[in-house]
Amino acid sequence: MILDEDSVRALLRMDELIPAMANALADLSRGKVVQPMRVMMPVGDHGGFLGLMPAYGGALGAKLVTFYPSNEGVPTHHALVLLFRPETGEPLVTMDEMRTAAVSAVATKLLARPEAAVLAILGSGVQARSHLEALRLVRAFREIRVWSPRNAHAFARQLGVQAADSAAEAVRGADVVVVATTSRVPVLFGQWLSPGTHINAVGAPRPTWRELDDEILRTARIYVESREAATRESGDIIAAGRVDAEIGEVVTGAMRGRESAGELTLFKSVGVAVEDVVTADLVYRKARAQRV
Repeated sequence: MILDEDSVRALLRMDELIPAMANALADLSRGKVVQPMRVMMPVGDHGGFLGLMPAYGGALGAKLVTFYPSNEGVPTHHALVLLFRPETGEPLVTMDEMRTAAVSAVATKLLARPEAAVLAILGSGVQARSHLEALRLVRAFREIRVWSPRNAHAFARQLGVQAADSAAEAVRGADVVVVATTSRVPVLFGQWLSPGTHINAVGAPRPTWRELDDEILRTARIYVESREAATRESGDIIAAGRVDAEIGEVVTGAMRGRESAGELTLFKSVGVAVEDVVTADLVYRKARAQRV
């Protein structure tokens, strides 16, 4: 079975994906998932990377992903997920990938203040769009602002949100901030943030790249999907020198989430394979049900 992006979107509902990601992250933190570290191969001639991400956690599969941070006019990421029958190893389905925003929604549901009403998004690409969809399901925002170096105004017109003229303008007074850019240096600064802000940071996927400044890393309580993956792959986490908890540990109750209204919380996502495999399994089961 081959499912393209349109087919996946037709089958995959964000309100179903968010709890599936919560369960996957809980299983990861409980040690129920076999998940080797991601292999990232540089494509030096063209400034890109090819990644391989396998996992087994009830469902068996792998993601192949390319990352070309200098792309213009086409997305910086492209990915395919392959799902196999665990009992025999037979290939079941190949499909386009879609899950990052649902993971951020899990973190936002657990960590953002319940009354959070202002959302700021830095970035205007695929991730910005999907985060807007997902986070609206876990918090009731009355104001949404977006900033990016190039396309903020077009994004805002299309999706009915407010374009900001600078990152600082977008972020000041926001309760939840999404950082979804391709920057290799910090684009979000602690001096802009109000007490009690929750941050979802999903960019800067290389050990030498950053998207957050030192003040944020020093003052925020830091959550990740996987300690092993984040401390090897995320320049922000390497710079912070610590992880306070995995988000799956908060799902299970093994670790605490937000403790006060004024606490700064940060979910730094690097993307882990079990998220893709569980998503693919969910889509595959729905596709099979429709064909029966």
